[in-house]
Amino acid sequence: MGKQPAGSSQTSVLHPKGSPEWTNVLGVRVSAVNLKSATGIIQKAIEDGRKEYVCVRDAHGIVRCQDDPELRSIHNRAFLVTPDGMPLVWALKRAGHVESDRVYGPDLMLSVFDAGSSRSLRHFLYGATAETLEQLRARLIAKFPQARIVGSYAPPFRKLSTREETEIADRLNRSGADIIWVGLSSPKQELWMARMRDRLEASMLIGVGAAFDFHAGLKRQAPRIIQRSGFEWAFRLLCEPRRLWRRYARVVPTFISLTAFQRLGLRKFPIEDAAFGSSAPKAAAAKV
Repeated sequence: MGKQPAGSSQTSVLHPKGSPEWTNVLGVRVSAVNLKSATGIIQKAIEDGRKEYVCVRDAHGIVRCQDDPELRSIHNRAFLVTPDGMPLVWALKRAGHVESDRVYGPDLMLSVFDAGSSRSLRHFLYGATAETLEQLRARLIAKFPQARIVGSYAPPFRKLSTREETEIADRLNRSGADIIWVGLSSPKQELWMARMRDRLEASMLIGVGAAFDFHAGLKRQAPRIIQRSGFEWAFRLLCEPRRLWRRYARVVPTFISLTAFQRLGLRKFPIEDAAFGSSAPKAAAAKV
């Protein structure tokens, strides 16, 4: 995984923390993975006793990182930043990572549950509401009867106090979970994972956002053909126009214009050394 693919103009290097090759998409390290490889990498990290977090990222999240250095740094410190949106998959392929494919949050969750059943991995569900968690747990157990779900918790919809965070960390640690699935909105879930990572004993924190609502049967997913087309945002906009129109009115033109600047070399989007220290290897801008 540490070798640069033939014919790639991207200086693709092994992540300092041992995760796969990556491509610089607007200053964010996007991991060169597909669903199968991401699942295997996560399993191996758990077996090795590592303590990491995974960001499942789409174009919207990449655009948010442009105006938020803290959020960008959180992504660049992650063990994996999986390509949740097709534009990120296309960027990886153009950079020479031909085996890369979409790692959609809901699909990743099911894949890891499936692979972990035979290994008795212990899962904790954190986020959403108590009602959503109840339905989610029931549906996951029905699909994966051998899955070990060791707990769930619906946090309040407000900023947690220091005492509350300590109590939650204790609760999560007592559960003995190997994986904590984080179903909060973005960027709340990424901020939470980065803030809590050193306080939690679980090997892996994975932020999957709306996957909780999808698998609980509360929200409709786009048909697979739309997911693969790169126009899933349009499907979601049609489903929730009042909530999402402002988001996509900004995200779509911003992502297209910035990636054009990066491809043409008109603007640089460096990976800041601050993410890993001054000795971190650098990558050239990807041809996205």
